[in-house]
Amino acid sequence: MNIEHIRSFLEVTATGSFQLAADQLHVTQSTVSARIKALEDRLRQPLFHRKRNGVVLTTGGHQFHSSAINVVRAWERGQQEVSLPEGQKALLSIGIEENHWPLMVLGLSGRLSVEMPDVATSILADRSDVLMQKLRAGLLDVAILYDPQHCAEATSELLVQEDLVMYATTPREVEGGVVPGYVFVDWGDTFRALHSAYFPGVFSHKLTVRQSSVALDHILTAGGSGYFLKRVAEPLVGSGRLFVVQDAPVMQRALFIAARTDATNAGLTARAVEAARLTSA
Repeated sequence: MNIEHIRSFLEVTATGSFQLAADQLHVTQSTVSARIKALEDRLRQPLFHRKRNGVVLTTGGHQFHSSAINVVRAWERGQQEVSLPEGQKALLSIGIEENHWPLMVLGLSGRLSVEMPDVATSILADRSDVLMQKLRAGLLDVAILYDPQHCAEATSELLVQEDLVMYATTPREVEGGVVPGYVFVDWGDTFRALHSAYFPGVFSHKLTVRQSSVALDHILTAGGSGYFLKRVAEPLVGSGRLFVVQDAPVMQRALFIAARTDATNAGLTARAVEAARLTSA
């Protein structure tokens, strides 16, 4: 059985669409369709009901889903463990929300290397929704992310609560409506809802950026404003490059840590969670 066929099955299941799965896997839709067809032929079972607005799992698809996750997880883990450096006894896989990567990765990796010198660590940055998918699929042991979704195989807890403050490259007061030079930094579902409540009637923005570091570089170069983490932007306020927008609401951005409860190395996972707590304190 081809591992890429199973990966495609899991991606189609997660996205509910052959085309979206193809986009995520960086292949054509026809390739995904062929893989699913080959898998269905091998299993002698249809795995999806094809509908006009997407696909849903058949009964057989639901039954195969957990096995597919375990197969891919075992394959990924086997690939990584077989290539462990000499002297390393285990592998720990951690994902960090890309907007918190600069604040977390050096401290966390340094702490782990000291506290677990015989453990190889794989740390990646990605969007929270992607990290959640990887955690659910067993491809990550720990994920540091926004807005964690329910996952039967993992537990989550609040790691830190951050202030998001509106800053501008020139002094100004908060304004309603569309503001020239304003960059909407997409801090996730919770932030989008709060932003809409505080600034009603603004349904679209001229520039929306997912990565806060890119948005910050943009306004520092071209001028403008946006919401940024207070502890990232405050040094720039001190140097006169940024100004707090007067009377703009301060919003909260909660960062969570989620860890699989069935991790192969449960003890190592617990130590990684504790290391993340200390790093974020």
